[in-house]
Amino acid sequence: MKTVIRTLSAALVAATALGAIGVSAQDYPSQPVTIVVPFSAGGPTDTVTRLVAAAMSDELGQQVVVQNVGGAGGTLGAGQVAAAAPDGYTLLLHHIGMSTAPALYASLPYDPLTDFATIGLVTEVPMTVVARRDFEPTNLEDLIAYIKENGENITYANAGIGAASQLCGLLIMDALDTKMTEVPYQGTGPAMTDLLGGQIDMMCDQTTNTTSQIHAGEIKAYAVTTPERIAVLPDLPTLDEGGIDNFNLSIWHGLYAPAGTDPAIVERLTAALQVALANEKVGTSFAELGTYPVPADQATPAALSAMLEGQIALWKEVISAAGVSAQ
Repeated sequence: MKTVIRTLSAALVAATALGAIGVSAQDYPSQPVTIVVPFSAGGPTDTVTRLVAAAMSDELGQQVVVQNVGGAGGTLGAGQVAAAAPDGYTLLLHHIGMSTAPALYASLPYDPLTDFATIGLVTEVPMTVVARRDFEPTNLEDLIAYIKENGENITYANAGIGAASQLCGLLIMDALDTKMTEVPYQGTGPAMTDLLGGQIDMMCDQTTNTTSQIHAGEIKAYAVTTPERIAVLPDLPTLDEGGIDNFNLSIWHGLYAPAGTDPAIVERLTAALQVALANEKVGTSFAELGTYPVPADQATPAALSAMLEGQIALWKEVISAAGVSAQ
């Protein structure tokens, strides 16, 4: 009889727990949702996230708050979300750095493939090669020759080990077989401030952080990193046009939740993300920044998972060949 009672009690507890989960998912969200950006405020990923968060707030009926947790190439913020309660109230919007971290760090506080539930891709952002306004080279051909001639006398800003801005620089330096002096920052927001002030020579950053300054003539632009020119900066040649063959680097962004998040909550978030990306204001704002929202069939858990797995394998080879390590 005691065994039967214990069995019934256990079943009742389990049923109650399942019922609570169901109610929780059904009522979600009942409080504000936080999206962690693993970089400083004012940078390109922060800009993308704030546009998406505002549109998701309208769809979810709850405020979506952006929290910046910068440091260690994005791994601090990602680690914070991986350790958060899997209740759908703490999310992560990260870029390509999610796939480069395993190759850069001997030890991570999380596994990108197992410690997160994917929600969907958000956007792919081209990068631009830019410099201080009074930098000597006048065009891309001159820039390439200038880098080869001056090498380590050129200061190259980036957002730290593993950041997209560093990866872009590494690929350029590798293609030209020339080293520049890297100057790491806590994010490309503060790096841009120093570039505008003429304290740094060059950087490579996403159009979301450079387009307005390029149009205003506050910085000098030389090239885009995609195979084709982009509509918002039609006069900028591709690096391929300048002789750096087959150069192709765009920075994809994805939205994640901690592993173990209820699938019904993930489904709700995916639906809200798709609505946000279809929002006319988001599309217009993205276009002004030189990017675009991904189509609905890419703003899905399956599409983000496939991208993440493929990019981890790709960057493992690239980073290994470059001999780069965060430790």
